[in-house]
Amino acid sequence: MISCISPIDGSVYAERPTLSISEAQAAVARGKAAQVAWAARSLDERTALVLAGVAKVGEMNDEIVPELAHQMGRPIRYGGEFGGFNERATYMAEIAKDALSEVVVEDSDTFRRVIKRVPHGLVLVVAPWNYPYMTAINTVAPALIAGNAVMLKHASQTPLVGERMARAFHAAGVPEEVFQNVFLDHQTTSDLIAARSFGFVNFTGSVGGGQVIERAAAGTFTGIGLELGGKDPGYVCEDADIDAAAETLIDAAMFNSGQCCCGIERIYVAERHFDAFVSKATQIVRGYKLGNPLDPETTLGPMAHKRFADTVRAQIEDALAQGAVGHIPTFAEDDGGAYISPQILTNVTHDMRVMREESFGPVVGIMPVKDDAEAIALMNDSDYGLTASIWTNDAARAEAIADRIETGTVFMNRADYLDPGLCWTGCKDTGRGGGLSLIGFHNLTRPKSYHLKKA
Repeated sequence: MISCISPIDGSVYAERPTLSISEAQAAVARGKAAQVAWAARSLDERTALVLAGVAKVGEMNDEIVPELAHQMGRPIRYGGEFGGFNERATYMAEIAKDALSEVVVEDSDTFRRVIKRVPHGLVLVVAPWNYPYMTAINTVAPALIAGNAVMLKHASQTPLVGERMARAFHAAGVPEEVFQNVFLDHQTTSDLIAARSFGFVNFTGSVGGGQVIERAAAGTFTGIGLELGGKDPGYVCEDADIDAAAETLIDAAMFNSGQCCCGIERIYVAERHFDAFVSKATQIVRGYKLGNPLDPETTLGPMAHKRFADTVRAQIEDALAQGAVGHIPTFAEDDGGAYISPQILTNVTHDMRVMREESFGPVVGIMPVKDDAEAIALMNDSDYGLTASIWTNDAARAEAIADRIETGTVFMNRADYLDPGLCWTGCKDTGRGGGLSLIGFHNLTRPKSYHLKKA
């Protein structure tokens, strides 16, 4: 049984039984059988059905927003995820024809030589709870458009999300066997992968979870895409707009209670602006309202689970014990459980857990740096590599710095955003592969060559 414990009050919000291995195998068989006819439909038809399914999700948004607050704690004032959900799906639909177009090497009286992109077959999407709609659609939309069938397994913290998506897509006309929402335990998931049930597996989650997926797939030659989190840095140069940098970077560190894959967890500031930046950052965070996410006045909800908040508290306590300085007093609403006070730390070093381990919570460490070289060295001193944010008025300088940062995406004067036109990817312990963009379609298909001799 999968149980969602609501971070609002610790009650059981939803429960769903998991499939047995035989039931799961039957779902795989149905998906594989249905995929053949789905792939035979025209690209335009598949695309239209996927976009219709996306629109149906949008029609549910008034119900989805409070439902998300109950499941993972995001305040209702932020209105859910449909904006990004729709943006990503729509962009992938717009580029599908070009991304999946055949490469004609020769089409003469003698030969037709061409490379086509063909679907993998059945794709397993294992989605996380922190942005459960947007992370799922990153793969679901292009996989279906490309002619794959999809099985969606959502995190136990957000079990209603997959049900909503499946209901919407089925109502729009996507066959039930082509897009299946399933509830699986970890062992059954691993067993299915090890049995070569899928042509491709996309997983977003922890490093440990990604390692389990890789071990399950070992020797099967199953394609895998892994996005495993980060410890994303921001660098504020001496020529930066300090007000804009503070507002954006602190929002990127604290929004969704810090539970963002590409949230900012470390900030390096040019020495001349360090005190001013910390002052502005502290003022911003002290203005937050921690509380029940169903209250429209709440700007910071609880973390999704008490155990996640316990990890963040332990990192903060460890840093303070080693000499870090905390700038945010404990909020009155901090209950020692899922409701946790945000924190800004200075006098931090990379010997502290809070500057090395993924926090995934409302805490950020800020350090002064003397120049670009020191900032680059510190940004690269991490086991992760998802995004980095550079703040400067010099685009050439930003690109030169970006060339030296070990990461998947580099932003200039913005942060915590996923551009569907660019490949969403990472390096080091952040994972492998890439989603969205032209590359996302290429990862969800395989090349197939045709060498046709006419005479």
